Amino acid sequence: MREARALAGFHDLAPGAESFRDSVRAGLERRRKSIPCRFLYDARGSALFEAICELPEYYLTRTETAILDECADEIAALMEAKCQLVEFGSGASRKVRRLLHTLEAPAAYVAIDISREQLRAATEQLAADFPGLETIAVCADYTRPLDIELPKAMGRRLGFFPGSTIGNFTSLEAVDFMRGARHIVGRDGAMLVGVDLKKDEAVLDAAYNDASGITAAFSLNVLERMNRELGADFDLARFRHDAFYNRAEGRIEIYLQSLADQIVTVAGRAVRFAQGERIHIEDSCKYSIDEFRALAARAGYRSWRVWTDSARYFSIHLLAAS
Repeated sequence: MREARALAGFHDLAPGAESFRDSVRAGLERRRKSIPCRFLYDARGSALFEAICELPEYYLTRTETAILDECADEIAALMEAKCQLVEFGSGASRKVRRLLHTLEAPAAYVAIDISREQLRAATEQLAADFPGLETIAVCADYTRPLDIELPKAMGRRLGFFPGSTIGNFTSLEAVDFMRGARHIVGRDGAMLVGVDLKKDEAVLDAAYNDASGITAAFSLNVLERMNRELGADFDLARFRHDAFYNRAEGRIEIYLQSLADQIVTVAGRAVRFAQGERIHIEDSCKYSIDEFRALAARAGYRSWRVWTDSARYFSIHLLAAS
């Protein structure tokens, strides 16, 4: 009970079951079947993704965390006192703790995430661990405009978007998201964005096709979710996780591939799959540093600082809203 009282506010703006049903129906009726990647993150999907982050092949989390450990003091100095931190896609709220420990007298932390159960648990624990910090949880699709009034910022407002989640967007979608985030952080605000860099394809392939099969289970879980929530009858043994690097587009593409000709009932409708047909579920775009700087500039930011690891696998960009 003490933890629940410590949370300053919980705002539930998440899309409902009908939105999931309608999105799935629309996506599976297209010639090139697809499901928005935000629906991968139900409670089980979020737990599986946290397990992915611990895998030896998945360099992204540990590399970004190491960079953040090295640059946190510099970020705190640049942002000055009483910063308000807004995290987009907060997940388990682990990386943000490093910033909260380092920032001078942070005024508030606003966590935005689509996974309701994980969001509430993570923010209640964080609020208990930082009792002097105003902590607000917003369950919402952060790619859409937020119909909520955030606490008035006493200092700068810093948007935090780690994990190279920016790579899940096309370049046009990324610019749109960054413009929306600029509206939230304000003209004097900033964005701190984790961006995965282009690198050897073997490293990328291993990261998205781990030997233990956890990434495959994460992908297939969206079919299980449809079975649970939409009365679908997917046989998971008749689909497989299919992830590969598209060099021309500079991105990892992730699909679920049908292993047989089959008909599946989803939300009361029959959906036909040919053997080899795929459902697109996610992309993960990779950038060079200059490519991402140019993207940020199109969204109305100037590059303030960039930090990378020694192997130049990953980068963290501090961007000033302009």
